[in-house]
Amino acid sequence: MGFGGIGPGSLILILIIVILLFGTKRLRSMGSDLGSALKNFKKSVKDGQSDEEEGAEHDKIDTQAQKTVIEGEVSKKEKDKA
Repeated sequence: MGFGGIGPGSLILILIIVILLFGTKRLRSMGSDLGSALKNFKKSVKDGQSDEEEGAEHDKIDTQAQKTVIEGEVSKKEKDKA
């Protein structure tokens, strides 16, 4: 017995019925559409992961920039504004 009580003979019969109902051209186009959808999904997931990595790197640079102290002179006018 195969998948949940469905044997190989039953699977072949189901396959024949599906081919008769939809035809080989429509099944082929459905298969290619499904394949391209999966390919685009994998590509978007990969792009999303690389965007997250870039964001993490950008945050790391920002925290380092906040720790940096820049020394300089302040004029009297700037002291009054503060």
